[in-house]
Amino acid sequence: MTARPRLVASDLDGTLVRSDLSVSDRTREVLARVEEAGALFVMVTGRPPRWMAPVADATGHRGLAVCANGALVYDLHTEQVVRSNLISAEAAGQVVTALRWEVPGIAFAVEKGLAGFGREASYVPRWDNGEVLVAPVEELIASGVVKLLARHEEMGSDDLLSRARAVVGDLVECTHSSSDGLLEISATGISKASGLASLAEEWGVAAAEVVAFGDMPNDLPMLSWAGHAVGMANAHPEVLAAVDEVTASNDDDGVAQVLERWF
Repeated sequence: MTARPRLVASDLDGTLVRSDLSVSDRTREVLARVEEAGALFVMVTGRPPRWMAPVADATGHRGLAVCANGALVYDLHTEQVVRSNLISAEAAGQVVTALRWEVPGIAFAVEKGLAGFGREASYVPRWDNGEVLVAPVEELIASGVVKLLARHEEMGSDDLLSRARAVVGDLVECTHSSSDGLLEISATGISKASGLASLAEEWGVAAAEVVAFGDMPNDLPMLSWAGHAVGMANAHPEVLAAVDEVTASNDDDGVAQVLERWF
């Protein structure tokens, strides 16, 4: 990409945000210049809305964010979900049944947007989710979910993803953003690409005018859609193989290094 992009889209964890969860001064400053120049900046993340406030505060950004791998569009100013795409209770139930048969020992949790997080008793979370509803997964999915999470304590995420796609790939979108046996499941057709593309269309921005940054498999649809795709030095091998260029790591201001060419 030679022309200045009209829209900058970035994943957060492992990409814009450092490993200590901070946003560097250098990154903050170039993001301010992006918006001062009249370009658009969108955070595109697997995070749920409740985890957005710290990075919004760190960057000073108060626009729209694509959350939960494209299932939600969240207004950082009003702290309201402005668009959502749920997995139906029926589809979620079929996925649970199929994965339990294919991968014995798998455990489930759900993201329900502003309604929070729930898990079945056998699902062991890796982070603090605040107040959590613990209940049978059949109860958790009864009204549909933003994102279905599936964890296996003895499998890596790549292997779990491969097995899941083989049995439920026609029902839902499966991906991951970690290496510790966690699968992230969204409604059919929902991804970071779909969420970002819907905003770009509303704003009259073509894919060719977008630069996108990412590091993990859940970023691949967005990176494939954008006119210029940038992977972090710390990225998953599939990301490194798919992007137009590789920048420095998230701990070395890789996003800022690329944006400084234009802003």
